Amino acid sequence: MNFYNDIGPIAIGSRLRMLSELITENAREIYKLYDVALETHWFPVFYALSKGQEKSITALAEEVGQSHPAVIKTLKQMAAADFIQERKDEADGRKNLIRLSEKGKETALKIESQYTDVGSAIEEINAQSNHDLWRAIGEWEFLLQHKSLFRRTQEHRKRRESQEVQIVAYEPQYQKAFRDLNEEWISQYFKMEEPDYRSLDNPQGYILDQGGHIFVALHQGEPVGVCALIKMNDPDYDYELAKMAVSPKAQGKSIGWLLGQAVIHKAKALGARKLFLESNTVLAPAINLYHKLGFVKVGNRPSPYERADIQMELTV
Repeated sequence: MNFYNDIGPIAIGSRLRMLSELITENAREIYKLYDVALETHWFPVFYALSKGQEKSITALAEEVGQSHPAVIKTLKQMAAADFIQERKDEADGRKNLIRLSEKGKETALKIESQYTDVGSAIEEINAQSNHDLWRAIGEWEFLLQHKSLFRRTQEHRKRRESQEVQIVAYEPQYQKAFRDLNEEWISQYFKMEEPDYRSLDNPQGYILDQGGHIFVALHQGEPVGVCALIKMNDPDYDYELAKMAVSPKAQGKSIGWLLGQAVIHKAKALGARKLFLESNTVLAPAINLYHKLGFVKVGNRPSPYERADIQMELTV
């Protein structure tokens, strides 16, 4: 057990399998002790049928929480051992109804004393332990049905990797990354337009010298995301959030969120009242990000971009 003590809860699957194998081996010995000729993996289906009511395969699968093919496999084995009988449903000839055979019914009566003794033995274990394993398993099942271990691991990976991202102010050394990252996504979905060339070819003159700002996301020192805060000459808006781009190889690290937050925080520090952006609804992940950042859709205004079909604003 030193291995499991050393590695801790990340080996929970392996440890549960080991516990399951130990209990299963004990169960085989218990069946022999009571002269009950059941295979251990038959038990859920056998118990469901032991209440006397005929059940369809679908109903059995739902009741015992197993897949349809798994239940069919068990039923074939039980049928070969003469534990069950099948018949066609008179109301629906496509459906088979399953019930225990006479041998199965005899076993169901015979196993009652085993249930009593096993139940007492488990209560004894519970009394000797500090934790109620049965309740704990139920809690884990509920929590994992609500959010799987896979999903939780994804979220923690994203959180960890996002902490490795550094948001820095634009410097001339990042001009190529600013252009390349934007041109990559624009060319993938649309085409480069004249306003794109003006801002991407000359960010210093078009954005920074006009009172704007550019932020760069670095991951392990490499620029993997960019976003601009462009000063607007507009009575309704102070700045535009624009030219946000994230490298495909760096997606899943919350870089868009971090860049958006950096731009919004800068706008607040500059005393901005409202931010503006425009995009295209085909970019569903980007639109979702903007909503998450607090932007809401507004009516259409004249746009220098052919591709723009949605405009949004944020009251800072």
